[in-house]
Amino acid sequence: MEDAALLRPDSGPTLAFTVDFITPIVDDPETYGAIAAANALSDIYAMGGEPQVALAICGFPKDVLPLDVLGRIFRGGRDKAAEAGCAIAGGHTVLDPELKYGLCVIGSVPGAGLRQTNAKPGDRLVLTKPLGFGIAAQAIKEAKLSAGDLETTLAAMATLNKGAKDAALAAGARAATDVTGFGLLGHLHHLASASGLAARIRLREVPTLDFIRDLAEAGVAPGGSRRNLEYVAPHTRFGDNVAEVDRLILSDAQTSGGLLIAVPPDLEPDLIAELERNGTPARAAIGELVPGKPGSIEITSQ
Repeated sequence: MEDAALLRPDSGPTLAFTVDFITPIVDDPETYGAIAAANALSDIYAMGGEPQVALAICGFPKDVLPLDVLGRIFRGGRDKAAEAGCAIAGGHTVLDPELKYGLCVIGSVPGAGLRQTNAKPGDRLVLTKPLGFGIAAQAIKEAKLSAGDLETTLAAMATLNKGAKDAALAAGARAATDVTGFGLLGHLHHLASASGLAARIRLREVPTLDFIRDLAEAGVAPGGSRRNLEYVAPHTRFGDNVAEVDRLILSDAQTSGGLLIAVPPDLEPDLIAELERNGTPARAAIGELVPGKPGSIEITSQ
């Protein structure tokens, strides 16, 4: 299960195709549009590609919201796509009782790019954004997030994964996926399954937003995160010291999360250095891929 569909024309680079859209996670239309665009572009970066052109897709409740909100959403998405060097060439909007916005994106993939099927035993796993965006989004809906924590969350979600992708390719990484709706464990399960490997994760190395654990312990979490945990439970062995709240955070349904990169162990220092140079929100070595039942995951507290 790759992050985007691939087309290999008779000449020219491989093309990657993807589509994604989300419902609002914040009231500000421009910020919502920017995060939705960054989220949609992420699948192209996860393939090692560069976004080239996109079409906007939107469901808009015109009887509920004024039309200037629609224009502001489009403006936020346009500006974020322009930051990625990707033109929004048009799109389609329909009347919908629930607001939703996103992009259908085409990108070019030079060389082998990054493939979930290309990971090898011993590859280190490096995460480029902290976890917790799903829990934070639920806290926003419940008005339980401070202004400072809100600013931190939105800035990380709006950060493109271009820097992470560039670092992965520069360091010689072979495989990656983005961490979005299925959570870290769900997407890791897919990557490991695709490469016929198992995975080990060290909980203490996994970066999270500083305030997320307190929210999760207070019961703030979206239903999607809980469903993710149910989905990965048959494939995952949690250490005795891994608390239930940590299991939920590892399964948290992310919007515009980071890349999870598989890199040969001798190239891990190069990748970390490249990620630091590119200023990614996180650059954490959290585990490795190992021989074992494809798609199985072991979580240790140490």
